[in-house]
Amino acid sequence: MSSDPGTRRKASAPPSERNAGLVAGEGLSSGPAGADHVGEMLACVRSSGLKLTPQRLAIVRELAADPTHPTAQELFERLRAAQPTMSFATVYNTLDALAAAGLCASLSLSPGAARFDPNMRAHHHAVCDRCGLVRDVPSDDPPGDAAVEVTPAALGALDALGALRAAPGFEIRAVERIYRGLCAACAQKADGAAPRERARRGAPRSLPRV
Repeated sequence: MSSDPGTRRKASAPPSERNAGLVAGEGLSSGPAGADHVGEMLACVRSSGLKLTPQRLAIVRELAADPTHPTAQELFERLRAAQPTMSFATVYNTLDALAAAGLCASLSLSPGAARFDPNMRAHHHAVCDRCGLVRDVPSDDPPGDAAVEVTPAALGALDALGALRAAPGFEIRAVERIYRGLCAACAQKADGAAPRERARRGAPRSLPRV
């Protein structure tokens, strides 16, 4: 994984506050939501054989309920008030164990620490170029257990575009798309800043007094 255990980030708001109106087009997530996802992920953790300590349980619950793909540091900042004995290493190692067990994915879609995605159904991602927000985008492929399924249709589309000819013999593990642009919040800020910038540039410069 690309995240650095020594990295420290500013504490972020809880998922309920952070998720409201951040991305243009609500309902981008293609996985289960809320309590359903938490219960589903906890069941997967138990069936995988990973030991669920109280601290691990808190980490899994927080990750499963958050569609914004948090970093290890963001999860640590959120949980340490309720779990004062929890260390950053515990959060990082728990996420590492979940990723190794195929229960979440470590993503490096934007600069900075890796983000963790608890949605292991087929889907793509939308990434904000300005703030780094990552959200799920439903895949055209039928849902499955893999993060993104390799379907004959997907491989056929790649081959038709000549994408596979550049890497003969390459074994495809997954096919996914990354949509890059501005989230709703950043786009709104950009729209509001544009008139002010135009006004600033168009304002006549005052001449020095003689």
